[in-house]
Amino acid sequence: MSISHETDPQGPKETTPREWVQILSKYREPDTLRSVFELTVSFLPFVILWAAAWWALSVSPWLALAISVVNAGFLVRLFCIQHDCGHGAFFRNRLVSDWIGRVLGVLTLTPYDVWRRTHSMHHSAAGNLGRRGIGDVHTLTVAEYRALSPLWQFHYRLYRSPFTLFGLGPGYIFFLQNRLPIGLMTAGWRYWTSAMGTNLAIALALAVVIYFGGLAPVLLVFLPTTLLAASAGVWLFFVQHQFEETSWNREEDWQLHDSALHGSSFYDLPSVLRWFSANIGVHHVHHLYARIPFYRLTEVLRDHAVLSTLNRLTLAESFACSRLHLWDENNRKLLSFRQAKAIYGA
Repeated sequence: MSISHETDPQGPKETTPREWVQILSKYREPDTLRSVFELTVSFLPFVILWAAAWWALSVSPWLALAISVVNAGFLVRLFCIQHDCGHGAFFRNRLVSDWIGRVLGVLTLTPYDVWRRTHSMHHSAAGNLGRRGIGDVHTLTVAEYRALSPLWQFHYRLYRSPFTLFGLGPGYIFFLQNRLPIGLMTAGWRYWTSAMGTNLAIALALAVVIYFGGLAPVLLVFLPTTLLAASAGVWLFFVQHQFEETSWNREEDWQLHDSALHGSSFYDLPSVLRWFSANIGVHHVHHLYARIPFYRLTEVLRDHAVLSTLNRLTLAESFACSRLHLWDENNRKLLSFRQAKAIYGA
């Protein structure tokens, strides 16, 4: 599949996904000073706000909670930087990127080496109906759903409800699932070391907090900051792939680059939210060329305006995505349960 590119002087008139890879390759080099700056303006405010929220407990628990809510935005940004480290996009030196990622993984409750591997699997199989199950939001086709028993249909409906996906789910993923190398349990000691090392560091940090401040900082600073950031992160990931005109294909018809470009959205957020989410909304470009640092993704959109119109979702439009549940292979779009029933019957 190609994209009409007639108004963009820097690319061919008909640019295929593979050709886009070549075009985007010139944006891959990170700027070390810029990376250090972005890390600093994300990490220092996070630490300062964490300390401020802890101090605010002596004034009002509500004030501490309010500060923690704001600080969740910086935790989301730190996760996005960890994400770039995992792709080798944040520093030229891979060892530096990996160790920064591991340290940030303690703050985000995410074992870095486990996540990097499973996220790589997500990138290599996104949109492939034959390779679902790791690093994605579980999605059934209409035919698969209709073939389920009523009990398993109820189970799937419960899983796809907003309460589960964005309420219970994030807490489960970051507090429980991430404590083990899920998906890599038999893949070797490296992933167990990553999970257990991260668990130990988290336990030690919480022990220090409890020793000096008791449970209040944990309940009113740590938990709300982490849970809100987790829910925001899951929402971002959901919208990046679960939109009406996304792309899913069977193995024989699936193409890596085509799926990357057309199966990922451009979540066009307001500038403040774009900053806190480190441009992760420019997800179609990211999936097509994951080595581009997040702060250079805006350069891509500036230089190639056609990409700003592809799979674009505004904040207001994105909320409708939560009502989409099933992939319709015949009409090639995501449907709600109600739409699937209207088209295919009970």
